Amino acid sequence: MAVGVLALQGSFNEHIAALRRLGVKGVEIRKAAQLDTISALIIPGGESTTMAKLAHYHNLFPALREFVKMGKPVWGTCAGLIFLADKATGQKEGGQELIGGLNCTVHRNYFGSQIQSFEAELAVPDLAAKEGGPESYRGVFIRAPAILDAGPEVEILAEIRVPSKKPIEEKEVAELQEVCHALILISIGWQSVFIYFLQC
Repeated sequence: MAVGVLALQGSFNEHIAALRRLGVKGVEIRKAAQLDTISALIIPGGESTTMAKLAHYHNLFPALREFVKMGKPVWGTCAGLIFLADKATGQKEGGQELIGGLNCTVHRNYFGSQIQSFEAELAVPDLAAKEGGPESYRGVFIRAPAILDAGPEVEILAEIRVPSKKPIEEKEVAELQEVCHALILISIGWQSVFIYFLQC
């Protein structure tokens, strides 16, 4: 099995390294034709506006949308979540192009600027009970988006309490999205969850 990592900007190197530690072949994706060589895709955290401009420049949006429509597993962390959301708020003027396919609305930089970044333990008792593994994972929130609402088919895996208790972690069919930067802690926890879902 080969898992692609969109390698335009952001934390793609960290995802490739985590996949390697799990014994999974990671492929840096920069061209549309490369999507035909992989069975799943990770869209990393980074600067979503810059990633969108680069994806547009390389004409990747049609192929990425087709990949998602085919039902192949896609996991987006932070900027990747923004890309995969059907709707996004808090965008820069003029907005940015989205891949879509994930029935949710996200808000960019929901938790504030770089200085408001934080770490939190995310409890995942239902996931641990159903699939095994640890009962919590550490999350790092750096200018992170938040999921403001999600469709009824979206299963919430973990939440973090903010003033209005917005859900931040969810799974929809073959898509696992994450708003935090678990990779900052050199953790392979979330990658192992994604690989587990690929093997089911």
